[in-house]
Amino acid sequence: MPIQYIDPAMPKVIDGWRSPRLGLEMPIVSYGHAGTPILLFPTAAADFLENERFFLVKAIEPHIMSGKVRLFSIDSINSYAWMDKHVPVREQARRQAMYSAYLEEEVVPYIRHVSGDRHARALTTGASFGAFHAANALFRRPDLFGGMIAMSGFYDLAPSYLDGYSDDNVFFNNPAWYLPGMSGHALELLQGSSRIVIVTGQGAYEAPDASRRLAGILEQKQIPHWLDIWGHDVRHDWPWWRKMLPFHLEKMGL
Repeated sequence: MPIQYIDPAMPKVIDGWRSPRLGLEMPIVSYGHAGTPILLFPTAAADFLENERFFLVKAIEPHIMSGKVRLFSIDSINSYAWMDKHVPVREQARRQAMYSAYLEEEVVPYIRHVSGDRHARALTTGASFGAFHAANALFRRPDLFGGMIAMSGFYDLAPSYLDGYSDDNVFFNNPAWYLPGMSGHALELLQGSSRIVIVTGQGAYEAPDASRRLAGILEQKQIPHWLDIWGHDVRHDWPWWRKMLPFHLEKMGL
C-alpha cells in the first residue's frame, strides 16, 4: 500500500508554468481551500514536493483542513545557483536575482489569484536554506509578504557562498547586508504590519548564532520579531521542523 503523505481528502492542486524570468519549468502545489496563504520553500536543492514527502505538510494538516491556512510550495533553484560550484559567484548571484523576480512577479500574483485576494500578503516559511529564502522574500518585499516563520536558517550568504564577491545582485539578496540600511515604506511595513518568527535549535548541525545575528539586526531597526531558541537536544532535522511550524502557526492564531 502506498504511503499516505497527506489526508486524501485534503484539497491538493499541482500547477506550474515555464517561468519567463528563469527559463525553467517551475511547478507549484497548493494545499487547502481557504485561509491565510503561506509560501513554503524546500531545503537545499530540493523540489516542490519535498515538504510533503517529509511530512511537514502533514504536520500542519489540521490548520489546512480547517481553512485557517492555504499552503503553496515551490521548487528551489539552489542547484543552479548557490550550490553549483561550477558556476562563478557572479552568475550564481544573477540566478538568485532572477529567482527573486520569479517569486515577486510570478508566484505572488498566482497566489493572489488562487486565493481570490489581490492584496494578500502571504506568509513565508521554510527550514535550513528554505529559511534563507523565506527571509529574503519577506525582507526584500514586505509589501508582497506579510511575515515569516524561519526555521533553523542562516541569513548571510557571505561566510559560505560569496568568496569575497559582491555586486548589486548579491547585496540585494543577502538580508544581513541590505536590512541594516532599510528605510521608508518597506521598513514601516516590517515595523508595523509583519509577523516575524525566527526559530532554531541548539543541537547537532544547528547554527543558533545565525538566528541571533538576524534578530540583532531586527532589534536595531526596531522591527518586532520573536527569536525562539529551542534546546540543545533540538537537531537540524525534520522531526523538529514538524514541531516548530505547527507550534508557531498556533501562536499566530492560525
